[in-house]
Amino acid sequence: MVFSPPATEPSAPEPSAPSSSAADGPHGPRRPRRPRASGLPHLMLVPWALVVLVPLVWILASSLKTNEEIYNDPFGLPGELRLGVYVDAWRTANIGAFFMNTVIVVSGGVVLTMLLSVMTAYVMARYPFPGSRALYWLYLAGMTFPVFLAIVPLVRIVQGLGLFASSLGLVLVYAAFSLPFSIFFLTGFFRTLPKELAEAAFLDGAGHFGVFFRIMLPLARPGLISIGVFNVLGQWNQFLLPQVLNPQQDEERSNFVLSQGLAALALGENYETSPTSMAQLFAGLIISMVPVLVVYVLFQKQVQQGLSAGALK
Repeated sequence: MVFSPPATEPSAPEPSAPSSSAADGPHGPRRPRRPRASGLPHLMLVPWALVVLVPLVWILASSLKTNEEIYNDPFGLPGELRLGVYVDAWRTANIGAFFMNTVIVVSGGVVLTMLLSVMTAYVMARYPFPGSRALYWLYLAGMTFPVFLAIVPLVRIVQGLGLFASSLGLVLVYAAFSLPFSIFFLTGFFRTLPKELAEAAFLDGAGHFGVFFRIMLPLARPGLISIGVFNVLGQWNQFLLPQVLNPQQDEERSNFVLSQGLAALALGENYETSPTSMAQLFAGLIISMVPVLVVYVLFQKQVQQGLSAGALK
């Protein structure tokens, strides 16, 4: 008897993967759709831009008017272009002397701040020693200390050093109050730099100073520019410290910095001495704002790179 093999049911065909032509578009593989960026953030920047620009435009227009035009039509345009007001402000209102005093004090304060903060931050980031952590937190505590609480002892110290009402006294005080944030910022930045480059330089025979000046400082350039710009802006706009530590020495106020000089012009009893004396005050405001705007416009990209360098590395 012959046995025939059992009949098997035909197996269902396996589902085939979709062909590339079906999954892809006619012009190649399809890319995932990206959500469209909403224009809401940009719209929210418009009011902020107006809040910043409208006062600047108003000050600029007022600096070209006469006193009568400022009082009768404060929001109108000037009748003519009076650029001579800026010359009068520079000479007659003594804005030129205020400006040069500010440049000298801020230059010395920024240079001293950068020199001390860079060396301190590098040592604290690369050479830990007993008590370095406590010293680091002590510097951070200096950022939280209100300036108003230090006014009385600060005046006593500056007077004891014989630096009261002097540019050197302002330079030292500016640097002292700028050091905590500068050290905090640069310490975190130096910690992000690769240690392998320093180790390779030591193997090649470089010393500690050689590694610091030839390798680490060039690598830290974005952070140095960022903190330098912050110090320039902060020290240029300083008002309380010079007001307390740099009192008037003569009738022309030749020792004043810009913030003091502009405040004295605005609060003076006899500042309306010419048909354009009010315009000279506004011209002084423009002159004081121009260096700050120029510094930020020139270094805004470097500031952004320095702020994001730590996160990217």
